[in-house]
Amino acid sequence: MQVSVEDLSSVKKVLHIEIPEDEVTRELDEAYNNLRKTAKIKGFRPGKAPRSVLERLYKKNVNAEVSAKLIQESFENAVKETELKFLGNPQVVPTELEEKASYKYDATVEVHPEIRDIDFKGLKLQKKLYQVPDREVDIQIKMLQKNLAQLEPLEEDRPVAEGDFALIDFEGFKDGEPFSETGKTENHTLKIGSGQILKDFDENLVGMIPGERKDITVNFPESYPNDKLADLEITFQVMLKEIRKEVLPEIDDDFAKHFAKKSLDELKDEIRENLKGGYEKRAEQEMYEKVFLTFLEREDFEVPDAMVEYELNNILADAERSFAYRNTSMEQLGLTKEQLSEKYRDAAVKQVKRHLLLNKLIEQEKLILSEEEAEAGMADIAKASDKTPAEIRNHYKQNKEELDFFKHTLLEQKAIALIIENSEIEEIEPE
Repeated sequence: MQVSVEDLSSVKKVLHIEIPEDEVTRELDEAYNNLRKTAKIKGFRPGKAPRSVLERLYKKNVNAEVSAKLIQESFENAVKETELKFLGNPQVVPTELEEKASYKYDATVEVHPEIRDIDFKGLKLQKKLYQVPDREVDIQIKMLQKNLAQLEPLEEDRPVAEGDFALIDFEGFKDGEPFSETGKTENHTLKIGSGQILKDFDENLVGMIPGERKDITVNFPESYPNDKLADLEITFQVMLKEIRKEVLPEIDDDFAKHFAKKSLDELKDEIRENLKGGYEKRAEQEMYEKVFLTFLEREDFEVPDAMVEYELNNILADAERSFAYRNTSMEQLGLTKEQLSEKYRDAAVKQVKRHLLLNKLIEQEKLILSEEEAEAGMADIAKASDKTPAEIRNHYKQNKEELDFFKHTLLEQKAIALIIENSEIEEIEPE
């Protein structure tokens, strides 16, 4: 077998593979001998059909099977011979197999880029000393207050108005018939003006008084998130049962006790610490970004398409999970995977380059992960997910791929920490 390697780029190679004629002949002979034993051909006893008849009837199939076998075996040997560590799936272009001739074909593969040793010491970095503004603490307190809000019946006798909470029964009809997507619903609370169903629906509720019934006809737009209601005219039979108001608790020490704190000041201190942690991560992330920009300015390199596609698929999967969490989908938002792929491709390329640079540093500095570091990482995950370290440990024992990914992520964090430790960091006040 003859093998030569052609460089299409630093990360894309073509293997030109040629299998000698005698090996092709041997495989064809074996294929026809095996076929003769099982082929049922009119006019011939089993195992007695001549090869010329077999070729006339089965040549196309036999050639396809033999060429597939030759490609599989020869490609594996070619990779060993050239010592190429390829990524993803090779792109093989099969050719027509001919008798009494060698068999030639090409296989295109992708490999990791060659990255020079990284000079990571002595980087000049700035770390912003972010402060937590009092207004952010107040915003968090008001969000907690909102979560503890109670809805109470309105005492004054008046029609429902914008901003009220209306307790309603309703049922939607299409062409005078009950419609499954808008089935009968009782004791539904709706904030007037929120557009929970449609803004038009809310506007027609304004002015109603408790105990009043009303027919409200609305036209759902083509872009409505629920495609089963999009572009439909629905008439709702609505009864307003009660008008309610939102009652917020007083922000005081008693309020703090709802969150297992002794006083309001203690609650504010905890919120401030949490926000401070977020700002710390932001400052670190800004430094990391500067590190990678510096490395890429020194030496840019190509990245394999297979790695970009892998990273892009992860980004799209995260996007889909985010949409699902908000009870929507790409389709409902008028988006396609192709559009999102185009939008996030540059981000995927940058992420691949980050991983490759960190991998190079891990290899260069011979970084390893100790058992203690792995255990500490699992403890952090357990704390963040309300699980015990033992549960996290057992999960990874049953999922080796996830365990390998987890350990490599910790190694990348170790590489980043090494860079930061060997950098000159100037602490500055943010603008």
